[in-house]
Amino acid sequence: MHAPQLIRSGIANDTGKLRPTLQHTLEAALSISDAMIDELLEALAPACDLSRPSGLPMGLELVDVVTVERLMGGADALKRDWNHHLRQMMYHGQGDEALAQPAMRFDDLRLLDDRHINASIEFATAEQGLLRPTAELLPRLNALVSNLMGWLTVQPDLNPLRPRTYAVALRSLMVQHVPDPQQRSVLFVPVANILGESLRQVYRELIQWLQAHGVEPLLPPSARQTPDQPPSQAVGRTLLTLGRLRQLLAGELNAPADGGPMFLHTVPASMSALEDMDMIEPLLQRLRKRPATEAGGADPAMPELPVVSGQHLGRLLGQEVVRLMLENLTQDERLLPAIRRELGLLEPSLIRLSQAEPRFFSDRLHPARQLLEVIAQRGLGYQSNRDDGFEDFIRSVGAAVRAIDQVEVSDEMFARLLKRLRQRWEQDDARKLQRQADAARALLHAEQRQTLAERLATEYRQRFQDKEVPEFVQRFLTGPWAHAVAESQLVPTQGTDSLDGVADELIWSAQAGLIRRDADRLGRLVPRLLEQIRQGLLRIGYPAELTGHFLDELVRLHEKAFDIPVLTEVPAPAPQVDRADAVTTATSPDASAVGAPGGGQEPLSEPLDDTFWMAGQEADEAGFLDAVSGPMPLEPLVPIDLATGAWVDLHVQGEWIRAQLTWTSPRGGLYMFVSSRGTAHSMTRRTMERLRNKDALRVVSRGGMVDGALDAVAQEALRNTQSSS
Repeated sequence: MHAPQLIRSGIANDTGKLRPTLQHTLEAALSISDAMIDELLEALAPACDLSRPSGLPMGLELVDVVTVERLMGGADALKRDWNHHLRQMMYHGQGDEALAQPAMRFDDLRLLDDRHINASIEFATAEQGLLRPTAELLPRLNALVSNLMGWLTVQPDLNPLRPRTYAVALRSLMVQHVPDPQQRSVLFVPVANILGESLRQVYRELIQWLQAHGVEPLLPPSARQTPDQPPSQAVGRTLLTLGRLRQLLAGELNAPADGGPMFLHTVPASMSALEDMDMIEPLLQRLRKRPATEAGGADPAMPELPVVSGQHLGRLLGQEVVRLMLENLTQDERLLPAIRRELGLLEPSLIRLSQAEPRFFSDRLHPARQLLEVIAQRGLGYQSNRDDGFEDFIRSVGAAVRAIDQVEVSDEMFARLLKRLRQRWEQDDARKLQRQADAARALLHAEQRQTLAERLATEYRQRFQDKEVPEFVQRFLTGPWAHAVAESQLVPTQGTDSLDGVADELIWSAQAGLIRRDADRLGRLVPRLLEQIRQGLLRIGYPAELTGHFLDELVRLHEKAFDIPVLTEVPAPAPQVDRADAVTTATSPDASAVGAPGGGQEPLSEPLDDTFWMAGQEADEAGFLDAVSGPMPLEPLVPIDLATGAWVDLHVQGEWIRAQLTWTSPRGGLYMFVSSRGTAHSMTRRTMERLRNKDALRVVSRGGMVDGALDAVAQEALRNTQSSS
């Protein structure tokens, strides 16, 4: 297969002969990576020209001429490595290990060394330089590439050509070819800006090329809040930088003025120093906009500002972190307005707490952070003020908020209120927890049976290997019968015959050459064999019509071997089991009885895919959802990865419901979501991926609402650090 080529001046290839794939598109983008480096070096060349008539553009004044000359002299290596890093990111998502986390996390700041901090700043600089000139074209490219990937809705975060891909590749390239951190820092802004202009041209050509070859953009995503990201807040520059935030978390800015060193190398010593940095006025404006207390006076938590000592700076930063955190929570549209309003009322108390106990910032298990989290997490379960239980929930939250405002704040006080809230919700939770326990028990049993059935299927394959056993019998043994025997071993029943020997007898009776030599044995065996098969399949709720289909095929096989009827009568079938009560399967009820459970033809070697079996009662208790039919995207580059506590919107029986992931199986292949009503909805990983692909499952939150709000604060500190560096 020849990769299509793009012509820098237009569009390549005959539009009638090619339907581009995702791989075509990636290779087309990679084919012009050399041209991006050519444009970069051409723009950097003036830095080496000492006879230039005018000054240097794009902030190249501080760039070392030797560094630029080294880059230009190694153009071939630069092109080769640029292509390599891009290819790694596009196809495998692999980049600098220092950028393994996609975003700066608040709670990791104390653990990050300078290398990781610098890497994050350099990456943010690169991404900003690439994103700015391409922002106008990016939505259309996302819509086209999402179509190529097989999605039904636009998935911007899964686009392997997004600016982030180029930013990570650029950072890796710069580390490799500009090892001096100081020179690399000087070069990052102009290099990112130059490549941003080149990337805009790449996007423009790719869009034209894909549309000329008949690729249609998907409809834009709906206006509802999807992926688990709170709305980004465009806050102005403040005192908050990564360095100061790390000091705040370490407690360095809260030491008494005469109790130790003041870290003068990082903390401004006076108000004039802050004014020189052009950083204090935005903060003062933000503080002035805050409403006064209910009594009409100044905010008692507001520090005086004439002198910015280390302690005062710590108080200022503490206020700012609390306020930025609450802004992210109170403007997060995933929560109902009434909930956001109650969270916002906690601001004065949290500011007082943070300045009395800086541990609030550094301890994820601090009772105040836990209180915020349980309110936000429980609040995600409500989509309307009219939802069952919402009125009682918001009343309990309001009572807790008013109680906090009337007492002296402390971690003990928040712990008591947290316990009181949980006790108030306990009765409603007990009912839901019982349902969850029943559903989890059913799922766990089904998974254990699946595991044992896979082992039995492997044994059966060894037994009929090199024997003339018809394919429909082989599929039956490794499919439904393996599950039936596994069930009998997991839950033995007194007074019933063992099923262990049925497989060997069935294998013998399915070989025409053997049964011709011993017709008497066959005559004695068949009635008992058929009855054992019926009873075994009933234990797993296998549909009676499919059982009858298999037995009819087996009897015809016996008759054909002798060309005369061996049995003129088949024992009367057991009572029909209603399909809805019998089993939940991933295939049509009309599928052949000789396949895997439910008629599927896949062997059981791949655990928990469409062959996963649940009996009727188990499926009812667990709210098991069938795998969704239809095409799957070709290996989504970013698989769904959800942890317990995540919230999703599920489209079930024609309506959208909000549900929380409350349980995953030990093998990690089964997931159970529970709605705010307490209804369980369980599924395999494959079903979850298909629902996501069909836009019938939307991730609302991956958990950690407060963590996410604080991570956004860390991102703001990163941007401030970048802009002030």
